[in-house]
Amino acid sequence: MARRTTTDSPLLFDIRLRPDFTLEAAAKRDGLWPVAGTDEAGRGPLAGPVVAAAVILDPQRIPGGLNDSKQLTAQRREVLFTEILATATVSIASSGAGRIDGTDIRKASLDAMRRAVCGLHRRPALVLADGRDVPPGLACEGRAVIKGDARSLSIAAASIVAKVARDRMMTRADGVFPGYGFALHAGYATAHHRSAILLHGPCRLHRMTFRPLRVDEAEVDALPAERPASR
Repeated sequence: MARRTTTDSPLLFDIRLRPDFTLEAAAKRDGLWPVAGTDEAGRGPLAGPVVAAAVILDPQRIPGGLNDSKQLTAQRREVLFTEILATATVSIASSGAGRIDGTDIRKASLDAMRRAVCGLHRRPALVLADGRDVPPGLACEGRAVIKGDARSLSIAAASIVAKVARDRMMTRADGVFPGYGFALHAGYATAHHRSAILLHGPCRLHRMTFRPLRVDEAEVDALPAERPASR
């Protein structure tokens, strides 16, 4: 009979990260204050902007329940969005489909993050950026924080602000470009959205460098030549 062993050490992949103020507090001890967190929302959709937020939290007035925006319900994000704006220094910037198609989504996202930081009315001494890259062109030190929205409260707050701001933009876009269902899917490649593109064609909010909207030259060359009309 096989013996079962137990352990009081949970498996690493069972541990769920929760953001805290450790990175910010360490920076403050090193004389780097204030600290801003920055994050973006909307890298993956077929339509709409990528939206970035930068947030400097007040250590004495941090809203309770801050977390990676993807771990929160839409209703909870809305509540926290209001609380963050009431207690923190916040700036929002975006890069539209034209900028995304003219460069690429990575560069457009980083540029939106840079402009969000530049828009803060308090100048940070350090910027904590979610992901693997630091936005180029910052006027202060920047540090990339992988899974930062699950590790830093400042980045988590920025992720919430960026997500809510973008969702509201796409809800308004639904009234300007009816028929695509932007209020339902926020521009992501759902079956409903793909069907709407086939029916109506793309609008100016669509990212034409994203599949399936992008058509490569090789694919154009493979299309059958148009036959002349018979007489």
